[in-house]
Amino acid sequence: MNPENLQYTDTHQWARIEDDVAIIGITDYAQEQLGEVVYVDLPQLGDEVTAGEVMGSVESVKSISDLYSPVSGKIIEVNDPLMDEPAKINTDPYGDAWMVKIEMSHPSDADALLSAADYQAKLD
Repeated sequence: MNPENLQYTDTHQWARIEDDVAIIGITDYAQEQLGEVVYVDLPQLGDEVTAGEVMGSVESVKSISDLYSPVSGKIIEVNDPLMDEPAKINTDPYGDAWMVKIEMSHPSDADALLSAADYQAKLD
C-alpha cells in the first residue's frame, strides 16, 4: 500500500509536503517495475525544477527511467548517500531513499497531486 501521508504523480513519484518544501522520491510500484536499481542521476543543489519536467533519472538492470518533478521550485537538499547506494530505492522507497527536497515556488502545484487512494486506483 502507498502511504496515506504522501501525494503522488501519474509518473510514479511521491511527494511529502512540509510547509513550502516537498520531499520527493519514487513509489514502490515504480521500483518494482524498474527492478534492481544500479544508478540514480539527481539534480544539483540550487537547481531550479519545473513541475512535470524531467529532473533526473533512475537506471536499473532493465532500463533507464526519467524522474519528473511533481512541483516547481529550487533544490535545497539532495540525498547524496543515495548516489552511493542506489539499491536503497528497492528496499526503502518511502524512507531512506528519498531523492531531493524542493523549496516550492508555487505551493499550489501540490493541489494537482494525487491522494494515495487516487494513485492506487490508477494502478489497479
